[in-house]
Amino acid sequence: MDFINFKVGSKTISLKILDILVTERFENDLTELPNKNKSFIGIKDYMGTPTPVFDLGIILNGESTYSINSALAELLQAREKDHIEWVKALEDTLHNGTSFEKTRDPHKCAFGQWYDKFKTDDEDLKIILDKFAAPHTRIHELADELINMSQQGHKEQALDIFEHEKRTTYTLLLRLFESAKEQVILDYKPIIIFTTTDGVHPHIGLLVDKVGQSVNVNKEDIKPLEKLTSIGFDIDPQTRNMMRGLIKMEKIHSVIIDPSVIFLEEQADKELEAETI
Repeated sequence: MDFINFKVGSKTISLKILDILVTERFENDLTELPNKNKSFIGIKDYMGTPTPVFDLGIILNGESTYSINSALAELLQAREKDHIEWVKALEDTLHNGTSFEKTRDPHKCAFGQWYDKFKTDDEDLKIILDKFAAPHTRIHELADELINMSQQGHKEQALDIFEHEKRTTYTLLLRLFESAKEQVILDYKPIIIFTTTDGVHPHIGLLVDKVGQSVNVNKEDIKPLEKLTSIGFDIDPQTRNMMRGLIKMEKIHSVIIDPSVIFLEEQADKELEAETI
């Protein structure tokens, strides 16, 4: 059986090649219609057929990837502002002898606490974030180093070092914040998958983050979801009904999605009720 993998947030999903008509870049040009389903994002005309488009990020993750990325960009913006204020506070202390009240430990500032725990599947973002460690640590080291130096009567030397680090380490840190924000926002180029149930006409469109690799899988290698979805997992009937199995990838599993039943809520409810009787 032939599948194509797609990324939706941190998840990998698989659709049968025969269930896919075409994929195209999402241009944010959908026609919006009133609808209570928050994953429904509009209508897209495909070969003369108005086709409803749904955001798989909302269905699978409870939130669109765009919203998640926007929140991350805002967080990075806030943490960048923190460090701009941090450097200004240190500069004021060195020039005027004011008390320095900012966090000196790079692992205890708001960014450091987030940075030490944050994980991402975005390899390009990971490369950028890995570069933060050295300049971020160095900036925080300056507080003890330069304040002690100034208090020992070497104020001018401390200011010279501060200006040098401001031109180099601090500038690099700000550039990394900008690069990380750009990666989060500008690299998000979602795709619409137009699915089909008859191989000719569009059924629904699904918004995903990226197109992955195509894979050929033997039927016996597809792992069933019955045990997974019946023990310890609170999955709504609609979502559960569209999941058809797991494909073992190199490091993770990909969830097989059947687009023909994604929004058959009544059918999903009946199946769930039958299983519990």
